[in-house]
Amino acid sequence: MSRAFTREPDGHVPEDLPERPVSPHPNWVTPEGFRQIEEHTQQLEQQREQAVSDQDMVALASIERDLRYWLQRRASAQVVDAESSTQRVRFGSKVTLRQSNGAQQSFKLVGEDEANPAAGLISWVSPMAQALLGREIGEEIEWRGQPVTIVASTTNAPTRH
Repeated sequence: MSRAFTREPDGHVPEDLPERPVSPHPNWVTPEGFRQIEEHTQQLEQQREQAVSDQDMVALASIERDLRYWLQRRASAQVVDAESSTQRVRFGSKVTLRQSNGAQQSFKLVGEDEANPAAGLISWVSPMAQALLGREIGEEIEWRGQPVTIVASTTNAPTRH
């Protein structure tokens, strides 16, 4: 029988658990994004303590891999405060686009780890964000073969750490 169809014994520790890939781009994050990285790190440290206590080596291997990723992301994070100027689209901007049929769509440009398209948060390295960064309100760009116009670019009030 092929090894692919055999069940590993319980407690088998994966020997070749691959590392989570780290983006080659600068790790720009919003203040909220940095808070999320901190939360992930704290949760994983608690989970690690529990896995050690339970002697769950399978869970521990996965938790430690994820913890290495989030510690690296925390160490490389560059918190970018929103700027007060809203004429140009920048990291942290909430952008509203109007399609040629009048429909509007809004989203915020955020760090890679905090991106959540369903919640209107897109990564600053995404194709849409790259097409918009540095553009001004009123400019028109082509997106997916259709013209869209930047009708608003707002930021939250700058925060201080």
